Amino acid sequence: MLEEFRQTLADGLQPWSRSVQFWVRAADIYTGYKVCQIRAGLVKDVEVREAMWERQHELAADKMYSLCSELGGLFLKAAQILGKPDLAPAAWVKKLVTLCDKAPATRIEVVKQIIEKELCRGFDDVFERFDEEPVGSASIAQVHRARLRSSQTNVAVKVQHPGVEYLMQVDIHNLQAFVLFLQKTDIKFDLFSLTKEVEKQIGYEFDFLREANAMERIRNSLTSNNKKPPVFIPRVIQDMVTRDVLVMEFIEGTPIMNLGNEIAKRGIDPGGKIASMAKQKILQNLTLTYGQMILKDGFFHADPHPGNILVCKGSEVALLDYGQVKELPESLRLGYANLVLAMADNNFSRAVESYKELGICTVRNCSDGEVELLKLSSRMFDTRMPPGVTILSPFSEESSLNKIAVQSFPEELYSVLRTIQLLRGLSVGLGINYSCAEQWRPIAEEALFKAGRLKGHDMTSRRRGIFSRIFRRGRD
Repeated sequence: MLEEFRQTLADGLQPWSRSVQFWVRAADIYTGYKVCQIRAGLVKDVEVREAMWERQHELAADKMYSLCSELGGLFLKAAQILGKPDLAPAAWVKKLVTLCDKAPATRIEVVKQIIEKELCRGFDDVFERFDEEPVGSASIAQVHRARLRSSQTNVAVKVQHPGVEYLMQVDIHNLQAFVLFLQKTDIKFDLFSLTKEVEKQIGYEFDFLREANAMERIRNSLTSNNKKPPVFIPRVIQDMVTRDVLVMEFIEGTPIMNLGNEIAKRGIDPGGKIASMAKQKILQNLTLTYGQMILKDGFFHADPHPGNILVCKGSEVALLDYGQVKELPESLRLGYANLVLAMADNNFSRAVESYKELGICTVRNCSDGEVELLKLSSRMFDTRMPPGVTILSPFSEESSLNKIAVQSFPEELYSVLRTIQLLRGLSVGLGINYSCAEQWRPIAEEALFKAGRLKGHDMTSRRRGIFSRIFRRGRD
């Protein structure tokens, strides 16, 4: 009785404990950067300033790693975004990239109980073999490899962690309060709207029935749009899906973050021509997939972080985890198609028109507003890195956000923004600099043409053969 009371008390205090830990750690990291900013501003020597910032990045990376790994939940998802090589300092990337699929695993006894309860069958009646060590454990669920007794099929069994949904809601509310503070003090961007969309998407991730339907819908679409689908999508095992358990086809492959090591193991130079061709094929297939999903269907997988991408035989790609999917309203799908053309053509007036259509409200603080607006568009919605630039920090002095403040940003568009940022991180990690806007141009033109917003003679992609030279300009 006493032990039960203690457990109830501990469960009741856990949200408060998480909130206190978050605010203490977030304030420590934020204060460290503000102090470094003041100190660096007093130093004239460039090399000394850079050394000061490098040291600060290393200190902050250790603290952010502790926050994300110890609190887990939503903060593991934050690590996936903050650990991108094109966005964060190298010290952050080195630390945070190790957190993919590193969430604490649910005990195997609990996993078996959940499976039996959800599938209404005896565990041993369903599985001939079940690996107790999970293949991966993320913030919401963990995945085990198993073999079905009835069909002798190798499957992946995704099981939801019990009790984490409420804690993630606590985390998102703390994060929303923090970004409101940042908007008032440091960042001229409507981050709060983005966190509202994150809150909505996280709620969806806890419904595996919805995820299974999304997998089938996207697979059917890619199959109908291509002679051969550009990516593999696991098949759902019928009658083995509930809100908390999802059984699907197991796909063999190498996580894309381990691709360099795998290539080296086979005696191939990771920086050589063969490896470069394989990487280009991988990125080409991923980018084609996302162009069709976003611009053609308006329904897309919205979580292409490295832990969700496998490289299979022949440099084929498998796209996993459909917990985060997004369906764009028709107006936003076409508005984004218009913006893709603006970026591909460096068309200032079309970019301004697209912002109005998308509902992105900005305030210009510079004389060359249209130029900076197009530059901001490329930073947010294209994968190409500017020449000589390795990190696109929204907080740097050169950032377009210092010249154009984004006062309001549609929540519905956040998933597109996040997807582009993750694709750019992948391309930087693979060492390939390219423009997804250029690759998506024919798909965007087709979408606008079918909607009656573009005439046939304006569809320049087919005349120029743009799609056939996807990466020609992206090797710098």
